[in-house]
Amino acid sequence: MTSTSPDPGLVARLRAAGCVFAEDEAALLEGEPVSAQEREAMVVRRLAGEPLELILGSAEFCGLRIRVAPGVFVPRQRSALMVELAYRSVERGVARKVLDLGCGTGALGAAVAARVQDAEVWATDIDPAAVECARKNLPRGRVLLGDLYDPLPHDLAFDVIVANAPYVPSDQIQNMPPEARDHEHHVALDGGADGLDIQRRVIEQAPKHLAPGGVLIIETGQEQASVTADLMWAQGLTAEIHHDEDLYATAVTGLKGEASP
Repeated sequence: MTSTSPDPGLVARLRAAGCVFAEDEAALLEGEPVSAQEREAMVVRRLAGEPLELILGSAEFCGLRIRVAPGVFVPRQRSALMVELAYRSVERGVARKVLDLGCGTGALGAAVAARVQDAEVWATDIDPAAVECARKNLPRGRVLLGDLYDPLPHDLAFDVIVANAPYVPSDQIQNMPPEARDHEHHVALDGGADGLDIQRRVIEQAPKHLAPGGVLIIETGQEQASVTADLMWAQGLTAEIHHDEDLYATAVTGLKGEASP
């Protein structure tokens, strides 16, 4: 089979519009099974600044095609670090009950489920649009609408909790790329004055929702990681900071000991 390069004219149009990965985007657009007229309409949407993932209806994440929807946080490649840390926890002997907290599209939960045999994945989000989207990527009955842990059955204890909670300070949202700032609901971006308001709540409530030996995994900014770790230590969790330079990613894990609260 021979591969063909994307149309140079399309690449030039995308590059002129500021698309950094113009060749990759052109190839994806050309690969869509649509008519020439429909494809041109998709290109026009992209030139106007609409995120490519919304135009295609899906995003690639950890080898999966994740359904996306307008307003819902599009999974970032850096979040693959969280999936890897969750997988390591399972390899360490932790069981397989997983919570994708503030799930957005449910990409984290879906990626963990794809790597961990027999994983029982639950997910919650406060945004109805996110819940409806996540139900296309995860088992519908385990994707619940509500604030953080509130909608979960009271008798559930999780072995792994992954939480990509908002961590952008409120006054920095205006500096985000327009694909995020103008097309994703701010409830998925706004972390409060220092970016850690939602993280604080996630961490404060985590110990009573973790099984003994369970682990909380939170994505955060590199400059915020030490504070996130301190918050975990304050709740009796053994915290560790993880960096992945290739992914430009930072995450903090908090391990609950056998006698933790």
